[in-house]
This record gives sequence, structure tokens and C-alpha cells, in this order.
Amino acid sequence: MILQLYRAERMKLRRSPIWLVFVIVPVVPAFLGTMNYLNNIAILKSEWFSLWTQHTLFTSYFFLPILLGLYCSYLMRLEKNNHNLTKLLTLPISRKELFVAKLLSAGKIILFTEAWIGILFLISGKLAGLTAKAPVRSLVIWCLFGTFGGMVMAAVQLIVSLLCDSFALPVGISFAGGLSGLMAMAKGGLGHIYPYSLMAYGMVSNNSKQQLTAEGYPQFVAICLFYLALFTIGGAMIMERKEV
Repeated sequence: MILQLYRAERMKLRRSPIWLVFVIVPVVPAFLGTMNYLNNIAILKSEWFSLWTQHTLFTSYFFLPILLGLYCSYLMRLEKNNHNLTKLLTLPISRKELFVAKLLSAGKIILFTEAWIGILFLISGKLAGLTAKAPVRSLVIWCLFGTFGGMVMAAVQLIVSLLCDSFALPVGISFAGGLSGLMAMAKGGLGHIYPYSLMAYGMVSNNSKQQLTAEGYPQFVAICLFYLALFTIGGAMIMERKEV
């Protein structure tokens, strides 16, 4: 049933212009990050890793949270229009399955965006004149774990979008969440457990002291799975009780 619901989500979004946003917007932080790297190349000595930190500083705390908030709000708006969600909930389907289908839809576009971010990073490195070998293996790991952490943020945003009638408010909340994630990483050292920091933490974003190492992978996965289960149950309960 989850796969059928997921296919239905995919069909709804097949011709949506929102895909263009995820193609165009990541170019902006890639450009800003590269310019910031080139302007500070005298103190940024780690070449590829330094460039990555500059890219992800703009991407994971500002642009990606906005994009995720926009996408999750759009997913729920499709169902709220003409009371489609109310009609859907009258069918003999599990609320958890419906929430998971929407979460998988969000996860797919997060993975797509992470891959595009990785491609832009490699292109930027070549344009910036980096001569060292590109860290492709590390890049794949950063993008995969960033996707996993991003799904936690998406789960939160799906709940926010379900609770809010406004389209724009969840986007603003997601942006604020990204900023709070930056503060959690920088000040409180809570980046490895705070939901809005997990995407940046998985991407090893702008923090060489909080790098996700091989020893930390199981803990990171366990935390993400815990949050995903928790928010899925919470989202299903809200769908069950909320009139939409």
C-alpha cells in the first residue's frame, strides 16, 4: 500500500513546476560558497574540504531548509485543496502509510537535491582551480547522510504543514529551524541530536570539530530512525484527529 501511495504522490508532482526550484536554487549557494572560498583562500588551506564547508554553510542552514519547507507545504497543500485529504482519509488506508508515502516523496527530492549539490561542488572546485584529487567517496557519504538527516527535517515540516492552513508559515518555520540548527551546531554542541541540525551534521557542514566519522555512523542512523518513527507516529495521530 505504501508503494501505491508513493506512486500516487509521484503522479501528482510529475508536472509540478516545483522541481525547477530544486534545480535552480542550489546554484546560488554554490556560487556564494565558491566566491567566499576564493575571497578567503589565504586562510582556508584544506582545498576541497574548505570549499565544501563554504558551500554547505549557505546550503544546509539557509537554502535547503527553505526548499524543504516549500516542498512539504506544497505536498500538504495538494491534499488540502478541495478537501482532498478528508476524502483520502475515508479510504481503508493506514494514516502511518499515508504519512510515510509523503515522507518518501520528500526523501526522493532531498536525495536528488543532494546529488545536484555534489555535482555543483565538483564543478565549482574545478572552476576554482583546485588541483588535488576530488574527495568523491567522502562526497557520496556526506550527501547520503545529509539526505537521511534531511528526511528528519522533512518529517517535522510535514507535521507543521499539516497543522498550518497557511502555505507560507511552514516555510518561515523551516527557515527559522535552519537558523536554530546553525546555533545548535555552533554554540550548544547539540548538532548530533537536534532535528534541524541533522542534515547539516550528516553533510559535515562548516564544522571540522563535529565531523561525522565512521564510528559515529551507527549512532547517527539510530537517532534519525528514532526521530522518523516518532514523527511518523505523531503525524499519523494528527491526521487521525484533525479535521482537514
